Amino acid sequence: MNPYESQELVDQYLLFHYGTAEEVLPYDFGPNAALFFPVRTVRETLAFFSSSNPDGNSRRALDLGCAVGRASFELSKLYDQVIGIDYSRAFIAAADKLKRDGSVSYHRLDEGRSSVELIAKVPEGCHPERVEFETGDAMRLRSDLGAFELVHAANLLCRLARPKNFLKRLATVTAPGGHLILTTPCTWSTDFTPKRNWPKTSTIDFITHHLEGDFDLIQTLDLPFLIREHARKFQWSVAEASIWARKTAE
Repeated sequence: MNPYESQELVDQYLLFHYGTAEEVLPYDFGPNAALFFPVRTVRETLAFFSSSNPDGNSRRALDLGCAVGRASFELSKLYDQVIGIDYSRAFIAAADKLKRDGSVSYHRLDEGRSSVELIAKVPEGCHPERVEFETGDAMRLRSDLGAFELVHAANLLCRLARPKNFLKRLATVTAPGGHLILTTPCTWSTDFTPKRNWPKTSTIDFITHHLEGDFDLIQTLDLPFLIREHARKFQWSVAEASIWARKTAE
């Protein structure tokens, strides 16, 4: 069974995406800089290029591996149409309920059998009406998606069976002059990716090898993130982010 279909993971990711600092991390000595990762992947990376729209044309953003949708909603503040795609039907169901109802209840595990009910809400300033969620395979994206001014794929690459296929598809969904944001903790595991498909070099070199024909690398940066398992156990990781500009025809 896909672990990302379990209610335990849905609850964990709703907390990861929508929990307040106090709900996620009850210790003032904890790694606070790692909170709100789905928000920071949008805000901190968009800072490296202009997000203005002087010509007033409708602009589109694609959020691949959107999970329960926080980055998709954040992108709706800047883009007229946002499509969020995830392989997990359970994640998409939670994101759709947020879009439809504005909130969804879930349980945060504290320890053992002890949990507390919390409410995830669509953040203020977002435009849910601009967002559409769908289930899909990032390695086999539907052919009629079209092109987007921004493609965002956070912590997806090392969870794919054939990451090379995914990287090769990105040029077709990123409009010329558009931008691509990739983040990955580079946690390669045979649970998701056969070892023969792991990078033979560093992950950033692997990405560059497959993208440099169609994209220019703008910037790389480190983005820490924190996932709470229970009140005394957390996953602290550092994603390597790379920001790319799609080349225009000469």
